[in-house]
Amino acid sequence: MLQLDKITKTFGANTAVHAASFTVDKPMMIGVIGRSGAGKSTLLRMLNRLTDASSGAITFDGLDITALRGRAKRNWQSQCAMIFQQFNLVPRMDVVSNVLHGTLNRRSTLSTMFNLYPDGDIHRAIDILERLGIAEHAPKRAEALSGGQQQRVAIARALMQDPRIILADEPIASLDPMNAQVVMQSLRDIHEQDGRMVIANLHTLDTARRYCDRVIGMRDGRIVFDGTPEQLTTGTARDIYGADASFSEATTSTQIETNEAARKILADIAAL
Repeated sequence: MLQLDKITKTFGANTAVHAASFTVDKPMMIGVIGRSGAGKSTLLRMLNRLTDASSGAITFDGLDITALRGRAKRNWQSQCAMIFQQFNLVPRMDVVSNVLHGTLNRRSTLSTMFNLYPDGDIHRAIDILERLGIAEHAPKRAEALSGGQQQRVAIARALMQDPRIILADEPIASLDPMNAQVVMQSLRDIHEQDGRMVIANLHTLDTARRYCDRVIGMRDGRIVFDGTPEQLTTGTARDIYGADASFSEATTSTQIETNEAARKILADIAAL
């Protein structure tokens, strides 16, 4: 289904992702974990073709994604929806119009300029908002919503694309714990109910263990762990985050850099 073969991305003398390889044979929910700067975001951006790989290949159902250009590339991006940490909504635009932006790849320039949408698309957008529990906010400006609600609008926009893959780049990093749970459960439900593949970059091991079927750990641009949440041991945590480094990324999203946090996460994993 999805295969990465020694995919690499360099920026000048720096290598952000080094020879990353893995295969996904069926739709599942995958968490990509690691410290800030480990290459997680760059990996997702190469999957979506927001950035080009320096070498290696990405294939999906036999299609060479890395070779796509022009319209073929845009078609792939509509099939591989991206959700960002900062939501990327139009703040002064109403919620339902933000969701309808998920159809831009298949609409004419004229209809886009005049903000014209078919009734069927409007009804579908509202249905998706209803599914995510925020339909009552459809006429409001996006900027009037809480962070968790805005992220659900971003998820709804992604679903409007009717994608085969949803990529979520740190979708809960700026959310409080309650909203983070709602967003992660929404992504989990989309995977289970729709049969879509979901790949999410995550800071916390707890989140990966709770919501994901498979976890990929990255360190310094390399994949150092690929397995089930149950296989996340103290040793693998050290491989991912470093034996002497702070584990704040693994324990919270608040960037508290303390050695005590490192010791705690190791103890929590060892107790599993």
